[in-house]
Amino acid sequence: MKLSKMLLKTLRETPAEAEITSHQLMLRAGIMRKLAAGVYSFLPLGLRSLHKVEQIIREEMDAAGAQELLMSALLPAEYYQESGRWEVFGPEMFRLRDRNSRDFCLGPTHEEIFTQTVKGEVSSYRQLPLTLYQIQTKYRDERRPRFGVMRSREFIMKDAYSFDRDEAGLDVSYQNMYKAYCRVFDRLGLDYIVVDADSGAMGGSGSQEFMVKSETGEAVVAFCPHCGYAANDEKAECVPEAMAQEEPKAMEKIYTPNAGTIEELVEFLGTDSKHFAKTLIYMAGEKPVAVMVRGDREVNETKLANLLGINEQDLAMAEANVVTEVTGARVGFAGPVGLNIPVYCDKEVALMSNYIVGANESDYHFINVNAKDFTPEVVADLRTIEPGDACPKCGKPVDTTRGVEVGHIFKLGKKYTEALDCTYLDENGKAQTSIMGCYGIGVNRTLAAVIEQYSDENGIIWPVSAAPYQVIVVPVNMANEEQAALAEKIYNDLRDQGIEVLMDDRDERPGVKFKDADLIGIPVRITVGKKASENMVEYKLRKSQEVHEISADQAIADACAWIADELAFERKD
Repeated sequence: MKLSKMLLKTLRETPAEAEITSHQLMLRAGIMRKLAAGVYSFLPLGLRSLHKVEQIIREEMDAAGAQELLMSALLPAEYYQESGRWEVFGPEMFRLRDRNSRDFCLGPTHEEIFTQTVKGEVSSYRQLPLTLYQIQTKYRDERRPRFGVMRSREFIMKDAYSFDRDEAGLDVSYQNMYKAYCRVFDRLGLDYIVVDADSGAMGGSGSQEFMVKSETGEAVVAFCPHCGYAANDEKAECVPEAMAQEEPKAMEKIYTPNAGTIEELVEFLGTDSKHFAKTLIYMAGEKPVAVMVRGDREVNETKLANLLGINEQDLAMAEANVVTEVTGARVGFAGPVGLNIPVYCDKEVALMSNYIVGANESDYHFINVNAKDFTPEVVADLRTIEPGDACPKCGKPVDTTRGVEVGHIFKLGKKYTEALDCTYLDENGKAQTSIMGCYGIGVNRTLAAVIEQYSDENGIIWPVSAAPYQVIVVPVNMANEEQAALAEKIYNDLRDQGIEVLMDDRDERPGVKFKDADLIGIPVRITVGKKASENMVEYKLRKSQEVHEISADQAIADACAWIADELAFERKD
C-alpha cells in the first residue's frame, strides 16, 4: 500500500478525552475515530489489525474443533424473557420495538440464541459434544463508557458455546477452550494471567478470566507467587485475619463530636482502624441494608450483590437522607446495634472483640461491642482482598496487579438449557438436558491490550502477529530518482514474497515520515537514503534502537526471515 493513497491522518497532540495509552495511540495513529460516547469507527489501518486478531482467534477456534456461524444482532425479547435475563440486564440492554410493537434488543450476548438454535437442530446424543462460535458485534449501554474500546457501548466479541451430555463432557470442552485461549493470547505475545472470576449475569457454576497485565487496567487481580492461586478482586476469597481475643466488656456509648470517619475516630480515640467496624448503608433495589467490615477494609460490592441475589447494578450506596432516615443519625455514625434493617457482617468482624461502631446517633459511638450485642442476618466473606492478605489456598501473602480482561470462560451447566428446554435423546430414547459452557473474547479490547503492552513514548510497537503491515519502506526524498526507484523495487520484491508492506511515498520531510513510522508502529523499517545509488539502505526494527546499514537485497532477506520467525507458532496441547 502506498501511504499517499491511504486514508490515514496521524495526530501530533493527544486528544483531551483519551486517558490511557491504548486510547491515546489508537486515536493518534489513525486506527479509529469517535462517533459518540463509547462508539468508534475503525479506519483502514486499524481494521487490518482488528482482522489479524480475529483471524488468530478463528484459527484457534477451528483447530479446537469449534464450528463458526453467525447470529443476528437484532434479537427477539422472548428468549431473554424465558431465561429471566430480560429484566436482569436492566438499562445496559438496548431495547426497541418494531412497527408491530414486538419487543427486540440489540444483542448484549447470545447464550439464549445459541441455546434456541441447538434446541432446534440437535436431537440425539450422537450429535454431542458440540461447540459453536461467532465473531460479531455486541451492544451494551454502559453507564460510563470510557478508556476508548476498553469499555464501549458497541464492541466485537468472539463468543463460543459448548453443548455436552454431562458435567464430565463439559469439563473436557471447557479445558479445550482454555487451551485455545492460551494459544490465542500466546500468539499475540501478551503477558497475561488466568484468574478465578465472578460469573455475574451469565450465571453458572464457575468461570475464569484471562487478564492482560496493565497499569491502566480496570480490574484488580490477586495472585499468590508461592502457590499460583489467582482471582480477580470481585471473586478472591478473603481469609479473616485473627485478632487477639479479649474478655468481652460491657458495651458503652461515648461522645465523639464531629468524628464521622475512621481517620477522625482513630485520632480522637488514640487507637487504630483495626479496632473499628464500619457499618455502611446500601440500597439493594428499593430496600436498605447494612454491611459491616473492619475499619481498614473495603466492602466488595460484587460479593454483596451475589449474597443478596441481585444484579450489581441494583446495588448502590444509600443517599445521606436515606442514611439519616434509617439510622436517625448523620452519615458516619451508623452501627448495627438496634438497627431495624438487615445487617450483613463480614467474617472478619465476627472474630473481633471489644470493637467500636457507630451508635446510630450523631456524634456518638459504642465501644466494647461484641457478638452478643446484635444479631446479623448473615455472616459471610464481604470484603475486598488486599496485598499482604493470606492466600486462601496456601496461607502465604498474596500480591495484586492491575489488568485488562480480554477473555472469560464459564461453566454454565443447565442454566439456559433448562430455561429454554434444550434437550437431546440419550441411548435409551430418554430426553436429557444439555450441559452448556460459554467462552468469550473481546476482540477490540484485545487489540487495545496489545497496544497497552507494546508501546513506548513514540507510539505503538506492533508484534508482527497483529501489525497492520509488517514492513514500511521509507524513501527519504521521493524527488530523488534513485531513491524512488530503489524504494519501489524493495516494495515490489517484498510484496512478491508475501510480505505486507507500506511505502511512504508522501512528499514530506524525513522527520515527519520517521515520526509517523514510529507512531503507527510497523515492525520493520527500511529507509532508502543517500546511498541508494550504492544499493545500500538502513534496516531497523521498531522495537530496537539499532540501525544497520546493509544492502537492499540483504534487507529484504532479513525482513522476510525475521517475520517468518516471529510468526512461527508451535501448537502444544
